[in-house]
Amino acid sequence: MQYFYIRPDVAGGLGRNTVLDPSVHPPIVTKLHYVVEGWTGDVLVTTFPCYLVTEETQRALQQIGFSGATFAEAEVTTSEEFHEYQPGQELPSFVWLKVNGKAGRDDFGIAANYRLVISKRVLNLLESLGIPFAVVEPYDGQQQ
Repeated sequence: MQYFYIRPDVAGGLGRNTVLDPSVHPPIVTKLHYVVEGWTGDVLVTTFPCYLVTEETQRALQQIGFSGATFAEAEVTTSEEFHEYQPGQELPSFVWLKVNGKAGRDDFGIAANYRLVISKRVLNLLESLGIPFAVVEPYDGQQQ
């Protein structure tokens, strides 16, 4: 199976209702509040150290079966900038993609350099749903 680094679009950042432990790296987030500042249509978005997918993507992943992640509820809000620069833009519903797999073995994993690694089949699914602003590079199992 082939694996790839993926750098999803950063559509926003952590909101004030996020609960995290900053004493470790990466910080451990126990409650996610994601504030969208600008959304360009990607079905997978990020802000370190968290990932979110649309509910449509969650359903598609569940249909194909996958390893290395679970889903959890996230509070998703929009910023003033979002409303100013994207007036009338409707956001899909997002869920938290909690990655816990091993890079290069599971469909989702975090490499030693804290980058997200996904399998070829998950990449194919995400590309079919829309990740136009994600950066994808081959993963060879080495830290970069």
